[in-house]
Amino acid sequence: MADVEAAAAQLAELELLCSMYPGEEELLLPDPAALADLRDFVEGRSDSAPRSRPHFLITLQVDTVPVTLSCSYVSKYPAVLPEVSVRCPELSRAQQTQLHSDLFGFLQENCCGEVCVLSILDWLKENVPRYADRGSSAPAPRIEDCSTPLQQTFSRLWIYSHHIYNKSKRKDILDWAKELQLSGFSMPGKPGVVCVEGLQPLCDEFWARVKCLTWKKIMVRHREDVCVETPDCVDVLRKFDWFEEAVFDPHGTRGNHMDLGQLYQFLSQRGCGDIFQMYFGIEGK
Repeated sequence: MADVEAAAAQLAELELLCSMYPGEEELLLPDPAALADLRDFVEGRSDSAPRSRPHFLITLQVDTVPVTLSCSYVSKYPAVLPEVSVRCPELSRAQQTQLHSDLFGFLQENCCGEVCVLSILDWLKENVPRYADRGSSAPAPRIEDCSTPLQQTFSRLWIYSHHIYNKSKRKDILDWAKELQLSGFSMPGKPGVVCVEGLQPLCDEFWARVKCLTWKKIMVRHREDVCVETPDCVDVLRKFDWFEEAVFDPHGTRGNHMDLGQLYQFLSQRGCGDIFQMYFGIEGK
């Protein structure tokens, strides 16, 4: 499928979804410019393919249970399946992992080469209740793979801020990371350092929320992206077991400077000591 044909299919599906879910509490586009770029490309106002991929979140109420679908189009979608993840506060981690596994099986079996977001939403409406039923121990049906492999992307974002002091921001960072099931850490003070890791759409959503807060300076200093084929691979790639606020012997007049040597040791113990030089321009000790 030519790039413009794929883009046209993406645009048609996304415009249909926007008409079906008109409120931001129903469908959220963290980066509206991605939709505008897609439309310009399809309608011939731009000769180059969109640089950013449309990413959106749709929130449903399924039998009073809130369910949020996070979806990112890959450039060749619908020839290639999109990157999707689902979060539901009513589900345990094991239940959510099973839901993801079964959803991906459904996509591979039924949606290869077709636009599929409406099919995903229908599947969630039909199936979420049985995962939310904590008393149910019935095993989920197994679905055979199709010939087209499903790939998601595991991401790790290394975020740098001039400083992180505000208690409300620090709480938001912790709450959002946990809500999105991201692992990593946040180091408050001057400078501020944040690392989040998990499925790419969830990391990108975290960044979209954080960068909208008021900052003197904040940026993604470095990012790592790895394609994975099953949800289990995500946990294997994590360098952090959970998300925490990490404090290293605060000192200085306002107690807002951390011991960077301890930060380096913290990173090195998790196999990412080389990031220290990317942040600070010097080798860690």
